[in-house]
Amino acid sequence: MGAEEKSLKVYDTKRTFFAKLGTTITKIFSPTQTGINNLLVGMKRSAVIKNYKNIKNASDEKAEVFEKKFEESYTLYLESIDQLILESIYKKVRMNNASDVQRDALSKYYEVIHIKENDEIEYKYRKQQYLLDLDMELLKETNKSKVYEGLKEVYLYKMEQLYKALLKHYSIKMTEKLSLTDKDQAYDKIFDTLDEYVMKIIPLKKIEDEELIKECSLYETYEVGKLDQVDCLDKKMILLGISRKLFVHSLPLIVAEKCYIKLLKDTRSLIVDTTISRKRENAYQLLLRLMEQFNDRLLSVKIYWDNNEDKKIYAQINERRKQIEAMTATQGQHKTDIQKQILYIRSDIKMLERHGDKYYRILRFYRDRLVKLGDMKRMNNSCRTLQGKFIVIKGYRKAQEQHETAC
Repeated sequence: MGAEEKSLKVYDTKRTFFAKLGTTITKIFSPTQTGINNLLVGMKRSAVIKNYKNIKNASDEKAEVFEKKFEESYTLYLESIDQLILESIYKKVRMNNASDVQRDALSKYYEVIHIKENDEIEYKYRKQQYLLDLDMELLKETNKSKVYEGLKEVYLYKMEQLYKALLKHYSIKMTEKLSLTDKDQAYDKIFDTLDEYVMKIIPLKKIEDEELIKECSLYETYEVGKLDQVDCLDKKMILLGISRKLFVHSLPLIVAEKCYIKLLKDTRSLIVDTTISRKRENAYQLLLRLMEQFNDRLLSVKIYWDNNEDKKIYAQINERRKQIEAMTATQGQHKTDIQKQILYIRSDIKMLERHGDKYYRILRFYRDRLVKLGDMKRMNNSCRTLQGKFIVIKGYRKAQEQHETAC
């Protein structure tokens, strides 16, 4: 008799106790598809953890062999998680008996699959991240703390590689000839990836660098409450500072410089676009901090310059800043800060004036600020000549002659 015929057999409802017991035992020990998939994931996970430990304890001669075994087991492990999603989690969500973690997992799965349409390389890295995250979440949900701790080392090891690979991929895209929209997307993806790393990976790692710990703690304060435009730009500045410590090779200097320049441009635009004085002042203070970080974290370690004149200007600015900071003990911190402001503003004016009247609004703001700081005096926009009187109208280089009676 076939399986189909057995399923249609009519049983007597007045079964004995032993018949009911036998049915219950059969249900318990009959493997379901979900059970099989979970078992497979568990076996592959154990193999990955074991092979990773072998890598850590391997001698130099055997390191390559163990690394190859680890990568093979890692591939099989990810495939088993992928199979679990397709054959078990999808079914549970469809039958409306899935947990919140499982529902969220399936939703993210479709988001990751969608990446493949536009960028296969990004998809390859993002899918690995997704599968690792999912297994870690499922272990948390089932309270398997011992297995979770064993997998955490593998998780951090692979995630470090994947985040570096993603940043390198985005960096390559930034150097290509892209449209303005595509460049902005690559720029945003770099910051989103850095944000993910700081919020997900760093809390699981043991960090001894006190400055890095301080920067990460400062960044976490921006995760609470509603953020305005200045806060969002400040977050990006902190992320760039962290990246100069953790991702020097994955986020090359030339790409990091482009990110700083874009951030400086966005901050200048915010200063001139906002009509709220408090917001404008906050943006200006952020711009000063950004200029200082740009000099300290990037320009100070820059070796190859496209323009020798720019290199000479930076050297002069850096030397002048050292002189100003050396006078802190005699002049006080307040006067030193004013002198540094003047230095940064004048250097930015010199750079922006190369573009003619394109940045006239921020240049006007800078000059007004220099007047307030006592470094510049306001003059009337007129002058007398033997031929007549010339008036500059609304800051433009436009003159009007007014004839006067001869003396």
